[in-house]
Amino acid sequence: MKKILLVLIMLAFISTSFSQDTIVNGVTYIKPVNFTAQQNQDNMMQQLRIIKLRPGPSGNEFAPNHANYDTTKADPCPQLPDILTLKNGKKITTADMWWKERRPEIIEDYEREVYGRIPKDVPKVTWTVKVVDREFIFPGFIPVIAKQIVGHVDNSAYPLVNVDIKMILVVPMNVKGPVPVLMMFGQPTFPAAAQPSADDMETLNATFKDLMIKTNPTVKNIFDKYPAYSPITKLNINFFAPPPVGDAPPTEQLLAAGWGYCTLDPTSVQADNGAGLTSGIIGLVNKGQPRKPDDWGALRAWSWGAARALDYLETDSLVDAKKVGIEGVSRYGKAALITLAFEPRFATALVGSPGKGGATLLRRNFGEAVESLTGGGFYWMNGNFLKYGAEASKFGKMTGCDLPVDSHELIALCAPRPMFLSYGIPEKGDANWLDHRGSYQAIIAGGEVYKFLGAKDLGVSNDYMKEHMPPVNVGLLDGQLAWRQHDGGHTDAPNFKYFIPWANKMLGYEKKPQ
Repeated sequence: MKKILLVLIMLAFISTSFSQDTIVNGVTYIKPVNFTAQQNQDNMMQQLRIIKLRPGPSGNEFAPNHANYDTTKADPCPQLPDILTLKNGKKITTADMWWKERRPEIIEDYEREVYGRIPKDVPKVTWTVKVVDREFIFPGFIPVIAKQIVGHVDNSAYPLVNVDIKMILVVPMNVKGPVPVLMMFGQPTFPAAAQPSADDMETLNATFKDLMIKTNPTVKNIFDKYPAYSPITKLNINFFAPPPVGDAPPTEQLLAAGWGYCTLDPTSVQADNGAGLTSGIIGLVNKGQPRKPDDWGALRAWSWGAARALDYLETDSLVDAKKVGIEGVSRYGKAALITLAFEPRFATALVGSPGKGGATLLRRNFGEAVESLTGGGFYWMNGNFLKYGAEASKFGKMTGCDLPVDSHELIALCAPRPMFLSYGIPEKGDANWLDHRGSYQAIIAGGEVYKFLGAKDLGVSNDYMKEHMPPVNVGLLDGQLAWRQHDGGHTDAPNFKYFIPWANKMLGYEKKPQ
């Protein structure tokens, strides 16, 4: 009786949550559904007929439901899907079979069961350069051109959801172009916005004072009291300041090496929360309605946004579009790896601390679990992924061991393009929760395809159960697959000074002064 009542309440809630129609320019549209994250998850559970999900483990080692950190219990199903065997049991023996048969099988499994499908009718993106600024980056005094760029997604079919993709492109002008560019998931800002001249600053201050006095006449008394005061002042840049101690910021390292960089705001593509699934690009394509089980999640949406940003970079004469890489840390590290795997135009990737849902094996039980993703991180994945956290459902109980794919195959989808996997150490904040060894196992196993296609992997065997992680600060950087665990925290910044020369070698790039 209680179950029947719960279903009736849910149906009543859902029926009232689908808002009434809205008229825009004489056309009637259904309003977007306004679900919370929990309601979005409940809706998907109802579509899949899942009765109960297992809760994800706690990161608190003293909690009753704490995550497993016992290595003897970390591999409940150690046998990974055979990466070079077709579903019909036939072995892959040629590169042509990989590209035409096995690789499409893996992509289909990932799209159906894990990350979701990009719809065929995603609207076109129109890119507009809003601001072009000539700047100097200190302390190296590197001249750059910085462009603020916005990509508007055509929402004429559903104007109730608006998507404007935000990014900033920074390119050095002291080298012969076009230059390689590293696209990074993050918040776009101008690195060193150009300052007005003294005369222009005087005009701005005079105008600003007049406006303030007109708005509030009593302000004149304050300005009369402090006649030399200027409310608008230039940034104080010390040209003779000593260089900072330690490594320069990653963006400065890139510019000094003759690279440009592009910062893309993933949340301008799709919100980083479960309540945003009926807005952003996912909501726009679905016209504000809830997802279907194989619809894309936020990770795939962010990778789609990166691919659209690459569309713009291919039109910019300052950029070598054949040498564009993708970078991200944590959840954006997951997105960076997915981007390289699914978008063949990206040349390389620096993937920082991606954890579960990225490079770490999904069927591992160490720290973060599949249930962590089917719980709070469900919106990163597609709806079907919830099945693997189901305790009770129409299809019974399923776990990560039932997945048809695992992360070694995601890495294999990148082959033979160069991919650098970066981690820090738990003592500095790159927590055990991320399961560093689970990622190392995946890159070891995925290397089989790199070697099969004539590229070089980490240079060790592909026995993922026996190979041991190298010591901290010892990199495996001789092949198209690279691994380095630095002695810092939850960041990939300490590995930039290794990534850049490695990427230069892999892409055949040499900085040429202007």
